[in-house]
Amino acid sequence: MDIRVCIKRVPDTEARIRIADDGVSIDRSGLKFVMSPYDEFAVEAGLRTKEEEGEGEVTAISLGEESSQETLRAALAMGADRGVLLTGAPGSDGLAAARILAPEVESADLVLFGVKAVDDDQQQVGAMVATLLGRPCATAVADFELQDGTVVARREVEGGTEVVELELPAVLTITKGAFEPRYASLRGIMAAKKKPLETREAPAAEARLEVRGLENPPERPEGKIVGEGPDAVGELVRLLHEEANAL
Repeated sequence: MDIRVCIKRVPDTEARIRIADDGVSIDRSGLKFVMSPYDEFAVEAGLRTKEEEGEGEVTAISLGEESSQETLRAALAMGADRGVLLTGAPGSDGLAAARILAPEVESADLVLFGVKAVDDDQQQVGAMVATLLGRPCATAVADFELQDGTVVARREVEGGTEVVELELPAVLTITKGAFEPRYASLRGIMAAKKKPLETREAPAAEARLEVRGLENPPERPEGKIVGEGPDAVGELVRLLHEEANAL
């Protein structure tokens, strides 16, 4: 079983983000970066699938700057067998990223992504890779299992669970659910230093989307107390209707 997991290096979700002086990027000075949390679910899903099958290889792939080696080493410490870094500046165009990643996963039996990267929240690269390769795809998968050349995926939807069956090879994007990521053991961290990590320049891909500017969200106005108890309901409804335009 050849399993490829695409991961991304992103700012820590608890970090304070500041806009850089150029107005179109974030200030990276002193900023902590981590593997995108949803990608951690995808790595865990790949590792469990390999363990259940009893054989195979899990390859972690990342498109990013040289510093993304640290993120790939984290995946190797969790248990991935090897890493591939495609060096280049990841932009905001999901299709450009998909065109770079698609050839890297074309021969895989199962390709896994996090449902989204927490920095841009686009939720599109995995599905775009599947489309470029002509592969079946299920998104926002909470759990799945392999059965006789197919993958049975479960998606949490409003009011229940949707079950989707796809023929292999397939592409899945993984969300929070059954695949709670394991902690890297000291042995795993030491072993990761010796595992193969291939680095090569990413091929060129035309980006049709660019960031023109970043702005901080507007300051929230102070809250307003309209009264207490049932007597305040009428005034609250009026304000929601006339001032907030919420009704």
